[in-house]
Amino acid sequence: MPVPVHSQKSKILIPEKVSPDGLALLKGQFEVDEKKGLSPDELKDIIGEYEALIVRSETKVTAELLEAAKKLKVVARAGVGVDNVDVASATKHGIIVVNSPSGNINAAAEHTIALLMAVARNVGDADASIKAGKWERSRLVGIEAKGKTLGIIGLGKVGLTVARIANGLGMRLIAYDPYANPNLAASASVTLRQSLTEILKEADFLTLHTPLIASTKGMIGAAELASMKPTARILNVARGGMIDETALLEALDAGTIAGAGIDVFTSEPPQPDSPATRLIAHPKVVATPHLGASTKEAQENVSIDVCEQVVSILSGELPRSAVNAPIILPEEYRTLQPFVSLIEKMGSLYTQHYVTRRAASGTSTKSFRTTFDLTYEGQLASLNTTKPLFAALVKGLLTPITSSDGLNINIVNAEILAKDRGILINENRSRENTEDKPYSSFVTLRARASRSPSHQRSEPSISRSGSPASTRAPRIDEAEDQIIQGFVSANKPYISRLDRFKGEFVPSGTLLICRNFDSCGKIGFVGSLLGKAGVNIKFMSVAPLHEDLDGQGRAQGNEALMILGVEGPVEDGVVGGLIASEGALEVSVVNL
Repeated sequence: MPVPVHSQKSKILIPEKVSPDGLALLKGQFEVDEKKGLSPDELKDIIGEYEALIVRSETKVTAELLEAAKKLKVVARAGVGVDNVDVASATKHGIIVVNSPSGNINAAAEHTIALLMAVARNVGDADASIKAGKWERSRLVGIEAKGKTLGIIGLGKVGLTVARIANGLGMRLIAYDPYANPNLAASASVTLRQSLTEILKEADFLTLHTPLIASTKGMIGAAELASMKPTARILNVARGGMIDETALLEALDAGTIAGAGIDVFTSEPPQPDSPATRLIAHPKVVATPHLGASTKEAQENVSIDVCEQVVSILSGELPRSAVNAPIILPEEYRTLQPFVSLIEKMGSLYTQHYVTRRAASGTSTKSFRTTFDLTYEGQLASLNTTKPLFAALVKGLLTPITSSDGLNINIVNAEILAKDRGILINENRSRENTEDKPYSSFVTLRARASRSPSHQRSEPSISRSGSPASTRAPRIDEAEDQIIQGFVSANKPYISRLDRFKGEFVPSGTLLICRNFDSCGKIGFVGSLLGKAGVNIKFMSVAPLHEDLDGQGRAQGNEALMILGVEGPVEDGVVGGLIASEGALEVSVVNL
């Protein structure tokens, strides 16, 4: 497990039961508060202190709660569904929502089979009868599973596991799932059907294993029940709300179907005298209180799974099972990770350099644009996803100008935030060979003055006025693209081009960036002034004009860029002093 480095331990709130082994992963690395039985108001009052919230099914993570969770980075649901989490609101706030989609697969499948057998053999009714002192063998004759047709709606991981167990019971298996993998279905001896109607007509037992979404809510109603065999039984260990509970009650009373095994309900616990409550009391129903995932093994599995993901997220890594973030394969993440840092720094460098630079005229030359091309070359161009890189750019661009807003900008909400601020980012892939270069991948950030495509244009020419003796900065045509290029070497990010200038430097710490005429004495002037101001120079890099800016292999002009890594604050007075007749034409201070 990755061990995060914290000057102060991150705080995690757990208002429901989590297994001891899961807790052991968190304690020691983080400050863990177990506070069970909190009311919604009590939870809202304290949520602002925490960076992670781990829940099961009882805690309702509402939009109102998330609005108050100013530090929250992750909501972890120890289970399969996230019905009790407002995922859209979490996404808006940049909060990652994770669950454990595989931790209780076997438990849910076994409970489905348990209900199937209980309904087939009238176990619930028989149990109540014998406990009441009766002996009703002739009334409680059941049916065998062997040879019967099991119709499965939703052939995901749970549905497939149910199929494999039922196959061992000698059942005939059919399924309806438009997204099912035919090879997996065949390996589990399942015959796929093309419509729900076919399944309903054939099934002796019908089991549901789909998520509760708009298209599945109320999917089994009066019409569907009426099309089933009168000897059929229906099972639901997935989500309440997929079966119309009133329609099911009426079908059971009318003998339209023979029985039901129900573990989940529209409201939990059911309200008094509600259709769910009457369904539970029905003699043809075997009901359980949402026990599908309630095994010791499943509770342990999901707890460990989500706790591991919380550790990863608070350590700055990507989760395995984020509901509102793309899945990144481990090998891809290893490639992406150093470039995430590079591109975030490129975005931050862009915003700070172009927005805060001061010219010889004494004025600020703010020039933040909203249309960007982000081009990947080399190995990066072949990856399946670049979502983390897109998010890194948005974070880099916005953080310097939104830090006071308390925004948590990450892979979850980057697209939303960019859209809200009118920022358009075009991602492009170039197959240019980088074998002769000291890096395997290369990234170019191009800020355009308009939203019209610029990829077909050659490098822009430079419009310049003045002379080496002039105190006025040469004017850069505002229609020109602004360019930053970078690469990674030995997992360290480098900037190799800034606007018209080419030269390598590490984007880290406080940087002083000076554009000046390429003439004698400039370095000495800058160094002397900084020394007098008590600003220590850690490193310096001089970047000449990029070659071929005129399209004929010649660099136009006689300027250079001086990049200095410095220690200590660079006050406005120092910046003003650097912009002089014998000094720089433009100066910006960048903190990375």
